[in-house]
Amino acid sequence: MKRYIPNALTLLNLFCGSIAVVFAVNDHFVVAAFFVFLGIFFDFFDGFAARKLKVESDIGLQLDSLADVVTSGLVPGIIMFKLIGLTQTGWVDAYQDGFQTSLFELTGGSFLPFIGLLITLASAYRLAKFNVDVEQQTFFKGLPTPANTLLIVSLPLILEYQNNDVINAIVLNKWFLIAITILSCWLLNSGIKLFALKFKSWGFKANATRYIFIILCAVLLIVLWFAAIPLIILLYIIMSVLDNLTTK
Repeated sequence: MKRYIPNALTLLNLFCGSIAVVFAVNDHFVVAAFFVFLGIFFDFFDGFAARKLKVESDIGLQLDSLADVVTSGLVPGIIMFKLIGLTQTGWVDAYQDGFQTSLFELTGGSFLPFIGLLITLASAYRLAKFNVDVEQQTFFKGLPTPANTLLIVSLPLILEYQNNDVINAIVLNKWFLIAITILSCWLLNSGIKLFALKFKSWGFKANATRYIFIILCAVLLIVLWFAAIPLIILLYIIMSVLDNLTTK
């Protein structure tokens, strides 16, 4: 019976991702973000459960990536598509209209918003590489798709809750969004070695980087709320690079 528990958690991840797709397509970004967060929660604990119960399997590995393609691939692609489209109509106008704009109105009659879907393609490619890469057991090569998803999902949450005109102007700049899209696609498939939040032991010395990162994340989230998420991703990359240099 216990061998079904990890796969059940993975399917819950897929279920949450599917719900997030529905809400993202209908421009309910906050609800979509909630289900993305929930899906990532299940994504973290399916692997944890498989290791603890000693029921890791090839099917579980493939199923995990298939679920991530939706939750951490399709959803951020759709959100970026919508955000680039909103640079044509404006966040406030679209919000007041209940986000009931047509596809033509949303894209401003251009194909520019479809650039956002490159995130979905890059995420799928990154997951395929992960499945055949035997090296990524204790570290990640390139930004993990859940981390990239948190980065993209944080953008509409910043618009909704931070209430800062300067930040809003930056986030709703189409060139900023296109730059973020290109950067995230590159980070997903880069060769940068990033530490994984997998604890083989609970000692501080062996996990100093992880503990410091978690503490800094908590402080940033308390102080900056959703605006902290892009900084956390940047911190993750910087600390990983420094950890690699220290190890060498």
